[in-house]
Amino acid sequence: MCGRYASFREDQAIADEFAVATVADDVRLLPPSWNVAPTDGVRMVVERADRATGEITRQLRVARWGLVPSWAKDPSIGSRMINARVETLADKPAFAKPLAARRALLPADGYYEWQAAPEPPAGSPRARKAPKQPFWIHPQDGSVAALAGLYEFWRDPTRADDDPDRWLVSVTIVTRAATEAMAAIHDRQPLVLPPDAWSAWLDPAVGADGARELLDVPPPPLRATPVSTGVNAVANNGPSLITPTGPDLTT
Repeated sequence: MCGRYASFREDQAIADEFAVATVADDVRLLPPSWNVAPTDGVRMVVERADRATGEITRQLRVARWGLVPSWAKDPSIGSRMINARVETLADKPAFAKPLAARRALLPADGYYEWQAAPEPPAGSPRARKAPKQPFWIHPQDGSVAALAGLYEFWRDPTRADDDPDRWLVSVTIVTRAATEAMAAIHDRQPLVLPPDAWSAWLDPAVGADGARELLDVPPPPLRATPVSTGVNAVANNGPSLITPTGPDLTT
């Protein structure tokens, strides 16, 4: 799974990288984060109709991480839907509709994964279990990672029609099986789309079948850097979280 990532590039740098035409006002209020956690507000790139002109434009918007289906009774389900497995996207009711019509890219500088400590040899004295080792996993060339995502709108039935907060926009990250090298850390990894697939993935005119085919791409070369357990606590944030504590694992 992908349960924590980092997105600390400036809004304008992201807008330039993804050829964004419109940056939503609430994006400017979202601070950079080295420890993005489920239910946090996150930046996403989408293509939607402009409210003023009706023209489809590429926009940088904010969504809550953890998809809340339109039919959900309340938004609490979102904390359990932070990831969507690529193998079953079309089969899950919560993901099939967004796959066909509401796709996003989540700009990330990298993500975190935790490697379990090796089991002690059989017959060795029983000892306290060692903590998992966190890794900061990021593109080798320092480029932005465009995580494939799906987003959805949920209408809060407790709010009035004229309440600006009556709609919740939420998003999930698509994951795939880990590469052989990354499987040494965890068996899943977020699905990163290459630049030549961004436009088609975001295009509302591309249907579910065409969008699903775009996800059959190899992952970019990644570097896995061991970091401190400071990232384990969601309250911790800042560049120190990606400071290396040992040699990299590269793929």
